[in-house]
Amino acid sequence: MKKTLLLLMLAGGLPLFSATFTGTITDSMCANSDHSDMKAKSNADCVRECMKMGMKGMSYVLWDGKNTYKLSDQQTPAKFPGAKVTVTGTLDAKTKTIQVTGMAAAQ
Repeated sequence: MKKTLLLLMLAGGLPLFSATFTGTITDSMCANSDHSDMKAKSNADCVRECMKMGMKGMSYVLWDGKNTYKLSDQQTPAKFPGAKVTVTGTLDAKTKTIQVTGMAAAQ
């Protein structure tokens, strides 16, 4: 609901406001995967290993079960690989990038 309202505001040219997005921190290569194809022990291990590879363009992303969002903050997600989090920020609908103002483990 919050994402829909935000998208409507963007389309109408109204000012942006902060919203929350809940999903899993993963890497851009395996964004909507459960990492079962990898030989890592867990999703978190896979995300860590993928990010260690440091492939060009690789980044932490938020996967909400339907959509993948790029994250402006690439430091904080390193604390939550494979974990469900709540991200606070503003969404750029064109680039599907969240300008992150906060991140915490989801409850």
